[in-house]
Amino acid sequence: METLLYIMITLLVFVSMEGVTWLTHKYIMHGLGWYFHEDHHQPGYPHIFEKNDFFFVVFAIPSILLFYFGTRGEINWMFFVGLGILLYGIGYFLVHDVLIHRRFKWFDKTNNWYFRGLRKAHKIHHKHLGKEDGECFGMLFVPLKYFREAKLSTL
Repeated sequence: METLLYIMITLLVFVSMEGVTWLTHKYIMHGLGWYFHEDHHQPGYPHIFEKNDFFFVVFAIPSILLFYFGTRGEINWMFFVGLGILLYGIGYFLVHDVLIHRRFKWFDKTNNWYFRGLRKAHKIHHKHLGKEDGECFGMLFVPLKYFREAKLSTL
């Protein structure tokens, strides 16, 4: 029963991180944190690293702390909260940096309708070079119309 609880905690945190990411992206990255996020909205950014990568560190810190405190003594729920954050971070990296922005050419030939829908929504987000008038702040869950468009284009 305890194993099932830990799996549920991990999955709940993973799904909840999409909301945390949306809120952080809209109100912090496109707000007070624009200094770090701005270079990410510039076309053809020539470097491997961006100031925007700062946010990966920001999200990694609570995960690391939760792993630490979740393994002191016996393993406890904090470890699995940290695991949910970590798994979301890995998913975010693979979708955002590898599949969408192609910062790494690992899955360059992917033509899946789901990933194309995510790419389209993110492209709409990036059409705004400034911090105002943004849309589509999510990463894994975006408005359904982008998935519908992607699915129709594969038929």
